[in-house]
Amino acid sequence: MNVDLEIICVGNELLIGKTLNTNAHWLGKQATLLGVNVKRITVVQDIVEEIANVICEAISRKPQFIVTTGGLGPTFDDKTLGGVARAFNQKLEVNPKALGMVKEKCEEYARKMGLSTIEMTTPRLKMATIPEKSEPIKNPIGTAPGVRLDIDGTLLFVLPGVPSEMGAIFTETISPLLKQAAGDRVFCEKSMFVDNMAEGNLAPFIDKVMEANKGVYIKSHVCTQANPTHVANKPHLEIHFTLTAKTEDHPSKKLVKAMEELAALVKQNGGVAIEDQ
Repeated sequence: MNVDLEIICVGNELLIGKTLNTNAHWLGKQATLLGVNVKRITVVQDIVEEIANVICEAISRKPQFIVTTGGLGPTFDDKTLGGVARAFNQKLEVNPKALGMVKEKCEEYARKMGLSTIEMTTPRLKMATIPEKSEPIKNPIGTAPGVRLDIDGTLLFVLPGVPSEMGAIFTETISPLLKQAAGDRVFCEKSMFVDNMAEGNLAPFIDKVMEANKGVYIKSHVCTQANPTHVANKPHLEIHFTLTAKTEDHPSKKLVKAMEELAALVKQNGGVAIEDQ
């Protein structure tokens, strides 16, 4: 059975094209490599009601895991925890454990700057104010703690948007849980390149091979990447084969079999196929 994960990214800057959503790309890749099925990625504005709605929608689909990124800082537009609290009808309150984490980071910063103390201002206190039934997660790099909630069989993790902080918390805290849930399921991928065949002509062969190899997903990508078979001004395609399955089911061998079958069909119909090295 699949272990499903949904990713929710919060931030106007992502929606207006100001910031490239590298967090979604990184999280999707890391979770997939752990054998987890990334079911959906959603991007939402810094609006409490919108954040709450998106979280409620995700919870209704009952994934085992949800990870949100962004909106945990000290500024006015950091509203993710307000959205989480509203989604589950919880109060926001200063969490003693979270407050200790924030104070520790502020004291560390003060020492580096040669200051005696740093005042716990309202914006700093905001980073320790989390939904009442949640648990803070240590942030190894930044000040704002992450947050964990257990909601009806779904683990919800709320992470900062700063990529280095998000990645550090994910690697230290969430990755082991995903790996444990996935068990012996592994993700395998292989690619080959096809020339002298248009994507539309290749499509029926992909359908045929996928039908004969249950669980194998095959996706064609038009590209201009140089490879040994490429002929100028001719169709050039990368064919990407993926499969997530138990180790005992030999997913790598299944991908090789599917590749060989598709390569044979390509060659029989005048195309050129070569495995990516």
